[in-house]
Amino acid sequence: MPPHRPSAVPNFGALRSEFRRRRSDAGLTYDALAEKTGVSRRTLISIENGQSNGSVETWYHIAGALGVSVSELMNMLYSSDK
Repeated sequence: MPPHRPSAVPNFGALRSEFRRRRSDAGLTYDALAEKTGVSRRTLISIENGQSNGSVETWYHIAGALGVSVSELMNMLYSSDK
């Protein structure tokens, strides 16, 4: 588990970019990802476009559908690339 970084500012832009890249690389449309995750298409679009940060449960489902761990995606929150 990565170290706790209470003073770091979460980089949701990096997380959204990683989500978009992985979804695209997997060849998944929003409809296909919604079917795999049980998360609505509208919610997925809202997360990817930065209108929502999503819940932990939602990210758990997204990570599973993309074949990665939640922690791998969440590490993007503290990426230095803004």
